[in-house]
Amino acid sequence: MKKPLFPLALFPAVPLAVSFALTDLIMHIAVDREIPKPLVSALSLIEGQKSGEDPYAMFEEPAKELAAAPHEIVHLTAHDGTELVGHWFKHPKAERIILAAHGWRSVWNRDFCLVCRFWAANNCSVLYIEQRGQGQSGGDAIGFGMLEHEDLPDWLRWISARCGDALPVYLAGISMGASTVLMAADQELPGKVRGIMADCGFTSTEAIWEHVARRNLHLPYLLMRYTARLLCQLRLGRLPNACSTVKALSNSRYPVLLIHGEDDGFVPCSMTRENYAACRAPKKLLLVPSAIHGLSYVVMREEYEAIEKQFWAENDG
Repeated sequence: MKKPLFPLALFPAVPLAVSFALTDLIMHIAVDREIPKPLVSALSLIEGQKSGEDPYAMFEEPAKELAAAPHEIVHLTAHDGTELVGHWFKHPKAERIILAAHGWRSVWNRDFCLVCRFWAANNCSVLYIEQRGQGQSGGDAIGFGMLEHEDLPDWLRWISARCGDALPVYLAGISMGASTVLMAADQELPGKVRGIMADCGFTSTEAIWEHVARRNLHLPYLLMRYTARLLCQLRLGRLPNACSTVKALSNSRYPVLLIHGEDDGFVPCSMTRENYAACRAPKKLLLVPSAIHGLSYVVMREEYEAIEKQFWAENDG
């Protein structure tokens, strides 16, 4: 008697089911405001961090100092009704204004706790924003810049209402915050925007997901790609390839300063090289040998400060 063949038909479904389940878990870590507790330990794998001494421990005390420094907490209702929070540090002799966007699953006072001193010493008023889906800002999901760059005009209108348009304004971001500000490069932004400064940003949501899956998690992204697209559409309302810094920079309305550490294990330096090649606006590039993700300022502080000063001198007017 012949054995039934229907169990064989289930074999192709098994890897698809496993792929869907695994991709769903990774998506929770990627975009959900709150990570399910059993998945928290996977963060270090996604970020490509090795066990051992924490290279970011140096930020702990300066981050506390920045958060505790006198400043105004700003509450803003975004275009879609989401309540956002920012931190306004007004300089008494301001020569320019910086709108600063922090990174993925990070906080404003941590990501800018060192460079903030340089900005203050050079007469910069700074609005540190808390990106939607993170910190005190509203929103249930992290949009990898696709949602967040649409909030920038709202913040810029707040700056104009508070300060007028006499001073030059710069958008600055690190990691996901860098991608947020770069994705707005081709927009006609309100206020007196004079340039964009982006440190270690990725080119698109899909590109960084694929890189992390392949390099850090050692997973076959080809099998996961379409599940990731479906889940992204369901959770964020758009596909992960909907926004690209490369596309935005190819039509940039603003001068751009790009910075990246060459030993970055989370966002590859090749993405900033790709952004630089695509940019058709006036541009500057600083690549920092031996710097890992987000530590370019620590490794080459003098060069970092010098190129920002030069960028301002060329574009403040």
